[in-house]
Amino acid sequence: MAVAQLASKMKITPPSEAKTATMTYPWFALQVRVRHELSAADYLGGLGYEWFLPLYRTKKRWSDRIKEVKSPLFPGYLFCRFNQHDRLPILKTPGVVQIVGFNRIPAVVEEKEISALQILMTTGVSNQPCPFLEVGDKVRIESGPLRGLEGILMDFKGHHRLVLSVTLLQRSVAVEIDSALVASVGSAQSSRREKEVAPNRPVQLVV
Repeated sequence: MAVAQLASKMKITPPSEAKTATMTYPWFALQVRVRHELSAADYLGGLGYEWFLPLYRTKKRWSDRIKEVKSPLFPGYLFCRFNQHDRLPILKTPGVVQIVGFNRIPAVVEEKEISALQILMTTGVSNQPCPFLEVGDKVRIESGPLRGLEGILMDFKGHHRLVLSVTLLQRSVAVEIDSALVASVGSAQSSRREKEVAPNRPVQLVV
């Protein structure tokens, strides 16, 4: 099925009264094979499951032209409502690798996070994937006049700020920045720790 067709019905309502019960179940994140997100969503829709696949517009260069296409906002992931105690049909869906969770127990994705994404999709506001950053992370400015500076990402009255410090003097200065211009800076130790916990970490969403 074409991307445009799928995008126009990202949220599918089960056709029968029996399937309507699935709407009372929470959302779960499914890890799927990259570039199989659309086919997996289409298959789940055919089974009557409600699914959600957020897409964003991006430009791809072909041999003779540049074309605007829609791609998954979270490559390799798809959201679906279902009964976690009856998940075999989900796991047997072509392209589905696993249900994201902890210690083989599916982790629920918060309803408000899905709702926020759905609102974003319906508004048509320009959006794109970005690294997941938390307040307190060490980051580096990637572009602009302050490119190359490193500091700690902080939040002050709803605005992101980069805190630069002079350790010897025990003094700091805060610079207001656009979080889209920074990238996370991980130490070797934090990288190792991330790799150790990554398999058991559920997908995290930021809007």
